[in-house]
Amino acid sequence: MQAEAVLPTRPVSENGKINILTRLAYGGGDVACNVVYGMIATLLTLFYTDYAGVSVATVGLVMLISRFFDGGSDVVMGFIVDRTHSKWGQSRPWILWMSLPYALSAILLFSVPHTNATIQFLYIFVTYNFCTTVCYTAINLPYGSLSAMMTRDSKERDLLSVFRMGLSPMGRIIAVTCTMPLIKLFGNDQAAWVKVMSIWAAIAFLLLITCFVKCEETVHITARSEEKIPVGRSLKALVTNQYFWAVLLLWMFQSTNQAVVGTILPYYCKYVFHNDSWMYSTLYLSETIVLIVFTFLCPLLRDMLGKRNMIVAGAVLVLISQGLFFLNTTSFSWCLFTTMLRGVGEAPLCAFVFGMIGDVVEFGQWKHHIRQESFIFAGGSVGTKLGTGIAQASIAGIMSLCGYISSTGSAVVQSQSAINSIINIYMFGPLLIFVGVLIVGLLYQLDKKYPAIMKELAEREARGEL
Repeated sequence: MQAEAVLPTRPVSENGKINILTRLAYGGGDVACNVVYGMIATLLTLFYTDYAGVSVATVGLVMLISRFFDGGSDVVMGFIVDRTHSKWGQSRPWILWMSLPYALSAILLFSVPHTNATIQFLYIFVTYNFCTTVCYTAINLPYGSLSAMMTRDSKERDLLSVFRMGLSPMGRIIAVTCTMPLIKLFGNDQAAWVKVMSIWAAIAFLLLITCFVKCEETVHITARSEEKIPVGRSLKALVTNQYFWAVLLLWMFQSTNQAVVGTILPYYCKYVFHNDSWMYSTLYLSETIVLIVFTFLCPLLRDMLGKRNMIVAGAVLVLISQGLFFLNTTSFSWCLFTTMLRGVGEAPLCAFVFGMIGDVVEFGQWKHHIRQESFIFAGGSVGTKLGTGIAQASIAGIMSLCGYISSTGSAVVQSQSAINSIINIYMFGPLLIFVGVLIVGLLYQLDKKYPAIMKELAEREARGEL
């Protein structure tokens, strides 16, 4: 059995530690993803319904159907990345190859033609899937698996996760808090959306190129065989890895929560607080800043409390914050307070979820003698995309059933049942999601086993075995 060829690379770390510039560049990659995907997960539905005049039922149908295509594309991309061999490695080259198509696809999302409903449906379906199913998958999946190829040190992976999730909200800040004021400034019409998205797409492109240049693959396991692993064996190893399912759910809950809050909040501000500009930006920015600060603080408590225990404690805090919000759902100041408190509770999950996926890669190698960086990240991404898509489609479906009226920018008086649906989604969505986080967190036990697993892997690899 031939040993795997070691690719020539320049060192990105000294004494086993990844340097700060590399961490920042890696985190910048997710800023780029979130500048675009943050728009998709938060404001795109509002754009479709209130600026392009597309019915909310049509939007929900497109997003629901698309997520099933999107989930399948992750599995395909996982196999492609595992079989990619270039002078830049396996995951890293895809960031270079797909950065420009991704930026262009984002602009196309907001160029919906004003024509009949059938053509609009087809245009939205094609451009939405080109951006999310093809371009986003071909960048974000290799980007995620890249962290497991940069280091095998669990703490270093945690720090990459912290920088990723600490910086990634900056993309959402740009996309969410700055977009609506700029839309108003540029004319508050569809052309304004295209202009603003073009700016965000240019920023995303530059950050992705920086990530490619600075983040190199340095993990090369000589015991790994060049022999291709059969698809059936790869799938069996994935589905029988119990911690893969645990982290898949945690990642799905984290992404779904962002989608639920991001999608419904602009409607909440517009129809409950009657201000869809500065109030929306203030709420989203406040929660995001709190999330960033506490995400970077989480590593300080990791060694003392453990990742799992911090996630459980954070879930309890989110549930408390949502319970407090129930006391006064129409007060902006009270909403601001509970939103910031919720951000504190969300931080541990955001800080550690991607580091935990790297731990799952090591556990899978220990259990099945197969190393599946890209495939494990692909499987996890399927869950998070399906969860996000189902959440967005459910929101659109509930609003449609309750009588929400779409428009093209003009003022519309919504029925009380439509407004009540918006209030209920914002109240109960995060509550239900973090009940799930709490349950999964309580069942997660890999933190305790991890040191012994890594010790045994080191011994096996010293003998030339996986």
